[in-house]
Amino acid sequence: MFQTLKNDFQICEEIGRGRFGTVYRCFSPATGESYACKSIDKNLLIDSTDRECLDKEPKILQLLSGNPNILHLYKVYEDDDFLHMVTDFCPNSDLYERVSSGSLSESAAAAILTQLVSAISYCHHMGVAHRDIKPDNVLFDSENRLKLADFGSAEWFAGCEGRMMSGVVGTPYYVAPEVLMGKEYNEKVDVWSAGVILYILLSGVPPFWAET
Repeated sequence: MFQTLKNDFQICEEIGRGRFGTVYRCFSPATGESYACKSIDKNLLIDSTDRECLDKEPKILQLLSGNPNILHLYKVYEDDDFLHMVTDFCPNSDLYERVSSGSLSESAAAAILTQLVSAISYCHHMGVAHRDIKPDNVLFDSENRLKLADFGSAEWFAGCEGRMMSGVVGTPYYVAPEVLMGKEYNEKVDVWSAGVILYILLSGVPPFWAET
């Protein structure tokens, strides 16, 4: 499974698991630093949409890695069965864990939102809509710096002025109304999601809450 990267990194413990793969902490003897390795099992990609997302995510991360508030992609390794993406290691939990115990102070919320807006603004400047901004995808590194992660649902719109997107993508509670209604939309849906996060930071609950 790790044949393609074993010469550069030592795989340590599992730190997360998703629909298509697993995230591990890995260690580089060359730098003496820990990184995260997102390993995606290609055999679990059952349709063309999943495969398209797999192809796009490393390319988008490479494009956006210049921003300090976006997860930095260091290396990509690939074989017939797996794709491995080596990124920043973020040991200080995610935003979901931070807000699960209740609301934050106004100053703490402002500090987080400032960094999140910086990341979103850079994405849009580079022609990328994230489309799944939520607390689970907002990580914090060892210096407590915010890192926007998981670009598996992201979409390009660079070079297509006024381009509209379609498809119900994202996570309930954080998705803009036009997405849920099946209408066309643009990159500003990310701004809506950031607004929902701000509401949660200050109140401790989503703005729209229901059992179904």
